[in-house]
Amino acid sequence: MACDLSRGRSLECKDSVGGLQDVYFVNFGTDLTITYDGSDTDVITEMVASADTVSAYKYELKGTNSLDQNINTSRENGTTFWEQVLNLQLTGLTKEDHKELKLLCYGRPHVIVVDHNLNAFVVGLEHGADVTAGTIVTGAAMGDLSGYTLTLTANEVNPANFAIPATSYTTPDTLMQELGFTVVS
Repeated sequence: MACDLSRGRSLECKDSVGGLQDVYFVNFGTDLTITYDGSDTDVITEMVASADTVSAYKYELKGTNSLDQNINTSRENGTTFWEQVLNLQLTGLTKEDHKELKLLCYGRPHVIVVDHNLNAFVVGLEHGADVTAGTIVTGAAMGDLSGYTLTLTANEVNPANFAIPATSYTTPDTLMQELGFTVVS
């Protein structure tokens, strides 16, 4: 049977941390050629565009940010899919950010999410990610958030792929460059 398990899992070391470091947005519809790690379709080693360069728009993160992947399965229907939910908190309000976030809400980009362990995940690989909720807040007290909160949701056939280039990397920006993107800050 194709659904049989193939390995066990040991208790992992306690050497990882939670939270997200950066996200990179790539416009949906960019003609990307995806290279996987051999027969392992869960790991992407390269994302190259048919055009000369593809821009990945970098958003640095601090604060409460998360990527949750909810498994949706139905025995009755024989279906399984993953709902990828990205929650972002962006500090500060500017007229330039207003314009960009409006475009983000209108589109459905691919999102490369980098956590504090330098793991990178591709959210919305096949269908893109939609902004499904958010706020623009000024805060009430001096210590409150003045900025944006966004929720992006993608429904995909598979969980968000790991993005691991064939060469080594030490920062999120070099990871993106090794994958084949031009980083725009």
